[in-house]
Amino acid sequence: MKTFQCRCGNNLHFENNQCFSCNRMVGYLPDESQLSALEPSVDGSWLALLNNQNYRLCKNNVDYSVCNWMVPVRDEHVLCVSCRLNHVIPNLNEAQNLTLWYRVEIAKRRLLYTLYNLNLPVVSREEDPFKGMGFEFLQDKTAQGEFSNELTIGHSIATGHNSGMITINLLEAEHGSRIEMRDKMNERYRTLLGHFRHESGHYYWDLLINETDRVNSFRGLFGDERLDYQQSLRTYYDQGPPAFWRDIWISAYASTHAWEDWAETWAHYLHMVDTVETAHDFGFRIHGHDVSPPLINDMQMSSGYFTPASFDELFDDWCRLSVALNALNRSMGMDDAYPFIISDTSLNKLRYIHQIISEMS
Repeated sequence: MKTFQCRCGNNLHFENNQCFSCNRMVGYLPDESQLSALEPSVDGSWLALLNNQNYRLCKNNVDYSVCNWMVPVRDEHVLCVSCRLNHVIPNLNEAQNLTLWYRVEIAKRRLLYTLYNLNLPVVSREEDPFKGMGFEFLQDKTAQGEFSNELTIGHSIATGHNSGMITINLLEAEHGSRIEMRDKMNERYRTLLGHFRHESGHYYWDLLINETDRVNSFRGLFGDERLDYQQSLRTYYDQGPPAFWRDIWISAYASTHAWEDWAETWAHYLHMVDTVETAHDFGFRIHGHDVSPPLINDMQMSSGYFTPASFDELFDDWCRLSVALNALNRSMGMDDAYPFIISDTSLNKLRYIHQIISEMS
């Protein structure tokens, strides 16, 4: 994730809707992949000083202050391209849900930022009612901290994916409940953004692998997805991961089934790309090595067209960076930022995902 700059020269961050130096309104322009300072226009729209084009505020900004993405005036939608992917929003009759929704939207927009910059197709439910990407933000009615996710069986809301629809249990945005579930599941890493990245992996498996000529190469690396998924879940829950899981899978949960192996590896690839971009933007240099940009802008195309950098360069930067991040976290008395070891087998799976994404660019 990059930082951005206001017209006044002040640094802006992805979530900002105001510059705290010059007090201008700011908004994210999805068509430019940039955050821009705004000036009010006489017709009620906003002039983006970045490109001198007019935009409207997203309706979810006007009504609820949960969004900072802008809508071009030529676009008839009242919602931005991010918010129009929402199929179900939280029940706002419960006061705390507005705060939780805001956190969910931040994580979702960070996911979309990376997907768009990787030139991956984001097809809405309007475009494809059966397999387009959509989001449901729901909550269960169990006691605090006793919520389920895609691993568990019950009547609670399950975070998961089904034919393009990504469901997020709203309690994942409640920090105490999420940490409690992380400890209960014996996980070392569990974040709201991580859920979005993981579930998007299921969406892109359907889009990029399923019923394509890539499926055989996928099975050679990740296993046969035709094996009974529910039985695989039950086995994982009853017996836990194999003792040797670190030699083959990027996480314990990845050992459950080929679909989960792909989704976990996909999520880790997005972790790498976004974090390396942040480090590059801040000018990180580790043991004499500059952190390189994970995405390269192709100026022969449009200014928003990117191709992934070489995988070896990306991975080398990630290895150095993740070690430094973990050391910094320990210095602050916090858990490791990236508590994983990437085996040669997992590395080949990451390389495979990089290759597929590069082919899409």
